[in-house]
Amino acid sequence: MTASDQDETEQFGEWLLKVGDGIIGDNMDGESEICLPEDIVIPSSDQAFDELVHFSYPNILENMSSKNFFKERSILVPTLDVVEEVNNHLMVGGKKLYFSSDSICMDEGNMESQLDLYGPELLNSINCSGLPPHKLILKVGVPVMLLRNIDQSSGLCNGTRQQVRKLENHVIKCEVLTGNNIGHIALIPRMNMVPTNETVPVRFQRRQFSIIVSFVMTINKSHGQTLSHVGLYLPKPIFTDGQLYVALSRVKNKRVLKVLLMNHVGMSANSTINIVYRKVFEKIVF
Repeated sequence: MTASDQDETEQFGEWLLKVGDGIIGDNMDGESEICLPEDIVIPSSDQAFDELVHFSYPNILENMSSKNFFKERSILVPTLDVVEEVNNHLMVGGKKLYFSSDSICMDEGNMESQLDLYGPELLNSINCSGLPPHKLILKVGVPVMLLRNIDQSSGLCNGTRQQVRKLENHVIKCEVLTGNNIGHIALIPRMNMVPTNETVPVRFQRRQFSIIVSFVMTINKSHGQTLSHVGLYLPKPIFTDGQLYVALSRVKNKRVLKVLLMNHVGMSANSTINIVYRKVFEKIVF
């Protein structure tokens, strides 16, 4: 690393700390509008999203068989609905669909009358954090992420990134990309999963492969990971304390970071919202 590279990295780190501490921009009750460095923002245009994808995954079709290509790259988004939208956009050709089997958990205190109220179509439409979708779209070579602990001794834990190697009817063959078991081949079966999300109105189980496509992941899911290239897609401003800092700090240098801001109405160019409730930390006694 040259001296100029070192200086640039240090400056980026100092700026990130200010974002995390909420000391830049006009702070109003924890919410402030901050201007991002111009060289990390992709100008809004009809081709802006394609530019973000190309930055994060250059020549994606040619590199689909390479495990190292997906190991430390990702597009980060704020919400789960955007994850599914972007993942499906990147799935081109050779796709296979796996449908889940959803049913109410009668042993979880649900009344028999709920069987009519929550039919299969309604259960199929439920999409929440930690649960694979009813319609899981996969393709050989795509990166996926585990949603359950299957075999911790083999590194098959919740959050482990893998790459699909073979698609069968009853099992999916994947290769581990992260952790201490890189290169390990795993057979992922269908399993019964009961969501614990409090917003789900009824206790039900979904029988599906416990993985999701991970071209894209939520900002919260990326917490604690270090990546080599990050494309941050904000179709609307973030809404959670510290979320912007988590997204921007997944990389060590701004050269490997690009941000696409959409629908930031009423804000200055290259600006977005940062939320940091500093008053919460002021009351903490160490």
